[in-house]
Amino acid sequence: MSWLLLILSLPTENATVRMRAWRSIKGWGAASLRDGVYLLPAHPDHVKKLEAVARDVREAGGVAYVVPTDGPEAHGFPVLFDRSDDYEALYSDIAELRATLAPELAMEVMKEARKLRKRFSRLSEIDFFPGAARGRVDSALQALETDTNRVLSPDEPLPSSGSVPRLEHANYKSRIWATRRQPWVDRLASAWLIKRFIDPRARFLWLRSPADCPDDALGFDFDGAAFTHVNEKVTFETLLASFDLREVALQRIGELVHYLDVGGHQPPEASGVECVLMGLRESHSDDNQLLLAANQVFDSLYTTYAKGK
Repeated sequence: MSWLLLILSLPTENATVRMRAWRSIKGWGAASLRDGVYLLPAHPDHVKKLEAVARDVREAGGVAYVVPTDGPEAHGFPVLFDRSDDYEALYSDIAELRATLAPELAMEVMKEARKLRKRFSRLSEIDFFPGAARGRVDSALQALETDTNRVLSPDEPLPSSGSVPRLEHANYKSRIWATRRQPWVDRLASAWLIKRFIDPRARFLWLRSPADCPDDALGFDFDGAAFTHVNEKVTFETLLASFDLREVALQRIGELVHYLDVGGHQPPEASGVECVLMGLRESHSDDNQLLLAANQVFDSLYTTYAKGK
């Protein structure tokens, strides 16, 4: 494996540039061999980042070099990037938060779980030699997110196992689609997807209970529905797979819906979208009106993603 050394020296009066360089290097997960000598794996993006720091240092009157190295001493470098202690601290915080999970605190627990997920994502980005610790923490965090969602929404569907069969669009036109009332992100996004890409003449029923679903309606996002959670997929992702909808823009919306519904990898825009949808849910007591308002959000996301932004 190849490595990069950043060697720099700054006059003592350049405290601002020194601190800027140190914060950047620390944020990228570099190991410090000694004062002014830092190490990173030779990834292409690391070359650009270190060169940018070196340029900043030189412009401030300092000396800086980015030097590739893969000599015999390099075999001992990976141990310098051991993140076990960081993962253990995060695991302890997850366990501590999980112990507070109760119905009256579930929303606060969810907010804190989001922060822990961000910590995990940042740590994963600088974990250049991942091992069992990362998987252990990820599993614990997913379990916390799932259990918190279960407390917040006791009627959320349990994932079924098996494959998702490919379906013909022609057999799903001008149908009645039914789901639980007071929809949240997966049901709202699924209804938008159905109307926009599967059944343009779809009609929606908002059920007080899944048991109220008519025999001639296509249920979605509840246990026993025609379309629901399957394995790791939320209902939106199951619909994508069922109707072979592979557009990158739709896949990106799927990643967003997955995170907001059950946790996992956090897209950068997730917090903003969640805030907007929560506001719409508070503002609309009629589910049809809520869907119309949410459709604008998903239309905008689709347009943005389709343009590659």
